[in-house]
This record gives sequence, structure tokens and C-alpha cells, in this order.
Amino acid sequence: MRAWSVRAPGAIETGPLSCQERPVPTPARDELLVEVLACGVCRTDLHVSEGDLPVHREHVVPGHEVVGRVVAHGEDATTFRVGERVGAAWLRHTCGECAFCRRGDENLCPRSRYTGWDADGGYAQYTTVPAAYAYRLPTEIDSVALAPLLCAGIIGYRALRRASLPEGGRLGLYGFGGSAHLCAQVALAQGARVHVLTRGEAAQRLALQLGATSAREAYDTPPELLDSAILFAPVGDLVPVALRALDRGGVLAIAGIHLTDIPALNYERELFYEKQLRSVTSNTRQDGQEFLELAARHGVRATTHAYPLGAAQQALQDLKAGRFDGAAVLVNEDAAPGPGATGA
Repeated sequence: MRAWSVRAPGAIETGPLSCQERPVPTPARDELLVEVLACGVCRTDLHVSEGDLPVHREHVVPGHEVVGRVVAHGEDATTFRVGERVGAAWLRHTCGECAFCRRGDENLCPRSRYTGWDADGGYAQYTTVPAAYAYRLPTEIDSVALAPLLCAGIIGYRALRRASLPEGGRLGLYGFGGSAHLCAQVALAQGARVHVLTRGEAAQRLALQLGATSAREAYDTPPELLDSAILFAPVGDLVPVALRALDRGGVLAIAGIHLTDIPALNYERELFYEKQLRSVTSNTRQDGQEFLELAARHGVRATTHAYPLGAAQQALQDLKAGRFDGAAVLVNEDAAPGPGATGA
């Protein structure tokens, strides 16, 4: 099979990925072997490729927004049928035994492992996923539109929960890429007023088309104080900016796995009046199941830009440069035709 791997982490402009022929992987007892139909391009893939995240597996195949078709399974992985369309996401393994797992916070498991970082992911024609961490997918959404939901959507949903947005509240979104534009749709469906603060006219136009109340530059002040805000852009300088935009008792959630350094905060201007600053760490499988159900119910859809699998490195370069709104998706153009290849 063809697969992209991180040859040596470095600036994406220097071409740190290498496309090569590899053997099709063999699923373990508890795993599914899936033929990749589509794989979303996530900013975390960029962090893995550029070395912002430490190397967990040398020459790893990135990609953790995978829509695929089951072609084989290990002897203990019988919950999915051969031919069934499934999703593989960022969270790949938790121990099930630690205090965090036992209390329902498996996203905090110290022994957690991740697709496209600890194990090879979806920038390939085939990949594996533990059956216990695979998702059943809505049949009414096509594979390309589904792929970004499996990380960008799930993480955006968890960030929205962490931001404690009150019913009918005022939400600010800083950055408006793949995750934010899905999060906005959920918030709008729940009756929120959404203000988007982001660079780029295309992203601002998309925000307004989706129903945002306003769309301004990232460092601008929103037209009203916010009950909650989510920082999607990996830019620490925006933390005090977003905190100043919060009303009393407001919450800022930081959705990214990587963030540049946060400057010194002024207690009176940015934290007083019981404002809260929260991080977001991965997600639980329950988050994923809940979000996929919400997406199907409310018609949450990704704005996508399809790239052939062979253009993975270009897609990451375009992501870094902000050349598209919404989300990029790699399409395995050699996937066997059948249900779910390009549609439900």
C-alpha cells in the first residue's frame, strides 16, 4: 500500500513527510483492518509532522480522522462486519484501570495512546483501529464530509462542553478552521449567539454564512461581552485577548493540543470577577458518540476541500498557510468502489 510517514520532523515547507510503499498492516486480535476511504487533515497532524509534539513512534503515519471500510478483523474484534463503514479517531487506547478511567475521564488516562502519533494512522490506503475505539457512523453523511467530524468535530464539542456556555449564551470562537466551524454549528443549533474572531476574509465569510452574529479579526473586540469563549488558534498571545472579552464569570477553554507561550496575565483585567481558564485534553468515546448523534440530528456538516492521498504534504502546507476555509480531506482515490466510498 501507499503510505505517508514522518521521515524527520521539521517545518512542513521543507517536506518532512515521505510517501512510500509499505506492507498492508495485519490487525491484532482486538483490531479491525480498514481500507481508508477518506482522512481529514488536522492541525495536530501538522504538529506531529513539524515536531511540536514529541516523537512517540519513529516514521509514524499521521492521520486520525479516518473513515474506512472494514476488510478484515482480529479474532476478538467481532463487533463490526466486513464491509461496514467505520470511523477511527485520535483516542486509540486507554488502560481502563486507572482512577481517571474508572471515574469516566478516560481522556486523562496516563497510559492513553493516539492514532497517528503512537500508532500509524490514516495517511495511507489501509490502517488498523482497535474495535473498542472505532465509531459507528451516520449513514446519511458521505465519507468526505464525515472525516473532519472524527476529530475536529469531537474536540470542538468537548471544548464547547468545557466552556460551560449557558443556554442562549454569547460564545466567542478564536480561530475558525476545521474544528471551530463545526463547533459553531452545534452552538448555533443550541440557540447561542456566536462571534468569530479570526484571520482571513474567507474564514470570516464562512462564519457569517453559517449564522454567526459577527466575524472580525482575531485581535479585535467582539461587539458584546461573552459568556464563554474557545481558543482554537494555537496562539498563546490570544489568551489575554479572549479573557478580556469575557463577561463576569465567563469561561475560556483552550482547544488545541499545542499552544505557543501565554504572555503574563494581568489579574485585574483578565482574571478577576471569577473568570475561568480551562484546557481541553483529547476526548472520551462518549464525547464522540454524543457528537456524532448531534451532527446527524442537527445537520452539522464540514466545509471540505478534497485532496488526493498523494497530495498529503501539500494539504498540510495549505493548512499552515491558511489557504482554505473549513477542513481539508485526503481521499484514497484507489479505494474499491462500494457503499461509503464517496457517499453513504
